[in-house]
Amino acid sequence: MFRTRIPPAHPFGGCPLLCSLVFLVVLASGCSKSGGDTPKAPPAPPPLPVTVIAMQPTRVPISIEVMAQTEGAKETEVRAQVGGILVKRLYQEGAPVKAGQPLFQIDRKPYNIALAQARASLVEAKAKVEQAAREEARLRGLLDKNYISRKAYDDAVSAHAMARAAQQVAEAAVRQAELNLSYTTVTAPVAGISSRALKSEGNLISTGSGDQSLLTSIQQSNPMWVRFSLSESDMARLPGGRLTQETVTGVELKLPDGSTYPLKGQLNFLASSIDPTLGTQQFRAEFKNPDGVLLPGQFVRARILAGEREGVFLVPQAAVTQTEQGYLVFVADADNKVAPRPVQVGSWQGKDWVILGGLQAGDRVIADNLMKLRPGAPVAPHPPQAAGAVPDGKSAPPTTLSTSLAERKG
Repeated sequence: MFRTRIPPAHPFGGCPLLCSLVFLVVLASGCSKSGGDTPKAPPAPPPLPVTVIAMQPTRVPISIEVMAQTEGAKETEVRAQVGGILVKRLYQEGAPVKAGQPLFQIDRKPYNIALAQARASLVEAKAKVEQAAREEARLRGLLDKNYISRKAYDDAVSAHAMARAAQQVAEAAVRQAELNLSYTTVTAPVAGISSRALKSEGNLISTGSGDQSLLTSIQQSNPMWVRFSLSESDMARLPGGRLTQETVTGVELKLPDGSTYPLKGQLNFLASSIDPTLGTQQFRAEFKNPDGVLLPGQFVRARILAGEREGVFLVPQAAVTQTEQGYLVFVADADNKVAPRPVQVGSWQGKDWVILGGLQAGDRVIADNLMKLRPGAPVAPHPPQAAGAVPDGKSAPPTTLSTSLAERKG
């Protein structure tokens, strides 16, 4: 008799695949424990290479730059001194003119006739003088012989005097007629830049103080005046808090194209009071303009020089950051770590900020990679390199200092 043997139940439900998986997990766990190695932390990043500029105190001129406008030193009205029909314009509108240059021609015919009449009257007056002189001489001889009365001689003397007076009047009339004839050619009273003609050919010109006699105007361009104003806050940055003719050493101009006018000017007027509405003080400087580079009405920038300031530092504009609390720069400290440094700024000197306070001699100001700097982060400082070179001598793009203020704020 046969008996059937039933195999014992498998502890994992009789599944060989599940048993294999459990074995692999136990084996991997044992291997990881037996190894004893832990994962290592990633290495610290290398110090950031930065360009540093060693600060040295220097001396810079004290200056303020403001918007200004040019104007002719003299604006002269050109008026007709005699009336008549305007027959011709003799100049190019807007062109430079010389003193005495003909500008307009008024009809000469009536004044030629008036001059001819005045000369004829003068000839007649001279004839009467000669006749009165001969009569006076004849009566003097008769008076000496007592042939005539004293009264008759005195009347002859009076007639001679009246004839001479009439001759003088006739001579004056001739001179006036000649002058009026010369006035028919209207000339430039001064040299300068001409304006447009206010009257055209065929207009009737009359004399007087109204617009009927005004023909054009001339702006004298040499010298040229430049008007500007300074606010109280601008003047507060100056030594003593104000500007005087004694403290101003000169005035420079920046033209609209960005170039600097080659000649310096001098202050020739300053207002004696502050404008209560605008809070500004008016000033005016005078510039020589022999070549006519400056034109009346131009908008320029005036740079007022007021002495020199010592013990300041020059920092590239790209190295100065503006925050809500003020201006600051980043310096590399003794441990070559980034340290923010608040500074007091003055004006611009070329491409540099003038730093009035916050820095000391020997401070190393970081001039590039400002976007990557963090306070306390290590850096690898190096002095400014020539274009196309880096400290290790390898070729690389030049370091630029043109990071904009807007990018740094961002």
